[in-house]
Amino acid sequence: MKYLESDIKLGDVIPNIALFLSKNSKKFGDKIVFYEKDNDGIYRGISWNKFYDDILNISYNLKNAGLKRGDKVVLFSRNCLNMLETELAIMASGAIAVPIFASFKKDTAELLIQHSDAKYLMVEGEKQLSELDEKLILKKIWTYDNKKMERHKNLFEYAELLHSRKDLNYSLCEDASPDAICLNMYTSGTMGIPKCVQLTHKNILSQQAAIHKILGINDTDRFLSYLPWHHSFGGIFELFSSLYNGSTFYLESSYGKDVNKIFENWKQVKPTVFFSVPKVYQSLFELTTQSKEAEEVFFNKGLKFVFTAAAALPEKLSNEFEKRKIPVIEGWGLTETSPCCTLTDPLLKRETGVVGKPIPGVSIRIAEDDEIQVKGPNVMVGYYKNNEANQDIFTSDGWYRTGDVGEITPTGLKLISRKDRIFKLSNGEKVIPSDLEKAIELKCHYVQYAIVAGSGKEHPVALIFPNKKLLEKPDYQISPDEGCFCPRSLNELGKCLTGCLAIANESIGQKFAKIKSAAIILDELSLDTNTLTPSMKVAPKNVVEKYRDHLHNLYGDNVPVGEEVYIVELDTHKLNSKCTK
Repeated sequence: MKYLESDIKLGDVIPNIALFLSKNSKKFGDKIVFYEKDNDGIYRGISWNKFYDDILNISYNLKNAGLKRGDKVVLFSRNCLNMLETELAIMASGAIAVPIFASFKKDTAELLIQHSDAKYLMVEGEKQLSELDEKLILKKIWTYDNKKMERHKNLFEYAELLHSRKDLNYSLCEDASPDAICLNMYTSGTMGIPKCVQLTHKNILSQQAAIHKILGINDTDRFLSYLPWHHSFGGIFELFSSLYNGSTFYLESSYGKDVNKIFENWKQVKPTVFFSVPKVYQSLFELTTQSKEAEEVFFNKGLKFVFTAAAALPEKLSNEFEKRKIPVIEGWGLTETSPCCTLTDPLLKRETGVVGKPIPGVSIRIAEDDEIQVKGPNVMVGYYKNNEANQDIFTSDGWYRTGDVGEITPTGLKLISRKDRIFKLSNGEKVIPSDLEKAIELKCHYVQYAIVAGSGKEHPVALIFPNKKLLEKPDYQISPDEGCFCPRSLNELGKCLTGCLAIANESIGQKFAKIKSAAIILDELSLDTNTLTPSMKVAPKNVVEKYRDHLHNLYGDNVPVGEEVYIVELDTHKLNSKCTK
């Protein structure tokens, strides 16, 4: 087996969340920890002193309401100060916080609440309450909007939890074991039987001790954040990176949904670091092309680095940061690893698929079947109430099986594919679809998602989902590469992709792994259709299932489909622009 670990020692780790909060409240005092916009659209901040005092009051009143160590509390809300203070108070009280996606519909929300065995529930407001059956068995429910609602029994106003504690000597659970579970987080791909990751104080705080030595984040930094806290990238990695280092955290008021508002907030906040996924970076960059002023606002001199995860930045966009000497840092990990395992070195030229070297304290090895395995203080205890998933998740010598396939290179770990996505053709040849998917997405500026399929067939094919918003801007053009014919409309996209797909195909060494045709589908992937996960990643199996008829047509069948679709035939280098409906 091949091994990889950091040259930097981890060092001391704060034992628990309670001690971490106490330490920072004393260290940062009147410094602003968190900003969010009020109803008038003005950013209002809260100091570490007031923040810590609120957490003490919430913890005190929760205990008086019956909360005990080990009890679980579900947080069913969008990001907000109330949710943040509540979550930290729960964790610092010896209980377990369970955040879930604020837009889950009734069936999923109730499934997760019941599966979690939560005794208490925090909801943002009427939207979340309307998704819950009034017969749902919970001791108490608190609502953040403090409106009188009669829909559920045992419903209370959140303001009650902020009442000043009567015992001024009250303290948080500073004696909590580092190995005590404090956070249960459902994986973004939750379908059917839930996978609930159990994380400890040590999991979360060891990671912060590690990345503190690498990223150089400090109390002068400003975060502008939209990443949801029910997901590990936003709720653990980004959020605690700010809290741990005493930085100032600004909540993005559109929750990442409106690029114009993100840009407006960016102009006000002037973030020094930014954590995001490629889709949002792409949308922001499109705005910078509109004026010199917009370009200067986004690529401001105070921007220390940008961080990307979930997928690599398209090469053209990565180059835009590079030529302005703004480092792009990429990380890799899973919810099960709290989540970060590796970080790229900003001093090295970025390589497609390479996600860097392990953070201090974390070890990585490549198994005989090329699966990436991880060991370290960041690795979860296990899945809650899921014996089937737990059965083979750890090796006999204690390494976590990630399900990712990779290899160790001189510049760090290189990701190849998810193990369960690799498929065989009818001739027995093995295809790694992510190789070509990455090549397509990085090559063509106008492709939002690409899914390669073909299990059991003679050759692979692809489903292409274009960036429709970009194509609807006739004045927006990029510098074309050789063989690329940048489209001015949706109707011209096929011509563009004929060249781009052919070039992407050439980057794949094995002839059998090249696609012969692709369907350009103008439908949108979304949360509602389960083709995107709550963390906005593509759910490949669900995409293949939903668009199975399009795949049949790519192999010569004639199945009627409801969406507008264009077929690109690569072996003839011609476009069949006839819409199949």
